[in-house]
Amino acid sequence: MSQPRLFRIIDKAVFEYKLIEEGDNILIGASGGKDSTALVEYFAARQKQHRENFSFTALHVSTEIGSPLSPGLLKQFAGWGVEPVVVDVDVLGRLKPGHSMNCWWCSTQRRTELNNYAIEHGFNKIALGHHMDDILETLLMNALQKGELSTMPPRLKYEKYPVTIIRPLCFADVNTIIAHAKNSGYISEVCTCNYQDNSGRKTARKRLSDLTHDDAKEKARLFEALRNVKTDYLP
Repeated sequence: MSQPRLFRIIDKAVFEYKLIEEGDNILIGASGGKDSTALVEYFAARQKQHRENFSFTALHVSTEIGSPLSPGLLKQFAGWGVEPVVVDVDVLGRLKPGHSMNCWWCSTQRRTELNNYAIEHGFNKIALGHHMDDILETLLMNALQKGELSTMPPRLKYEKYPVTIIRPLCFADVNTIIAHAKNSGYISEVCTCNYQDNSGRKTARKRLSDLTHDDAKEKARLFEALRNVKTDYLP
């Protein structure tokens, strides 16, 4: 039986960037959304293929302002042979006096917990669910707001920590992931807290849509341009 299209796309990223290697112990940030759920499904399927000797754990960072993993999603995880670990974080309690709650703070706290858990329990890689659209949106945000050409790389080795960040969905556009999630029957959780302020991300998403006409091939060519930089023809 052939693999789903999304899995073949992830296979390409894994091969080109060496995202899964012999002996890896990988921690997946499992938010409950379609992107990280696709990673959990993929890793479970790949492990059964015995292409590499690696292990993985799905970690859900639970906060008082977010939604827990639903019973339906936990049932799907169980069907894949995955029992997620849940860590509770009081993001409001960590907020410094005089500062207001926002998405950046919540995201930072959850990422900190992923890093701390990975280091404490001997994981050498953390897999995040950022896809091609996320990467290109970040490119536009950094270029237009910071005046720099940078984004989220598919593989990033931390300088200060013994952990490497990997993004296996880097070649997958969001519509491909949505289609796969529908076919697989994911129960996708979304953040419904009252502190959301994603205006910058929403603006970048619209700009990317306008630039590429939401065409997967055009997004792929823009992504490929990041891997084909002609420095002699830049300022």
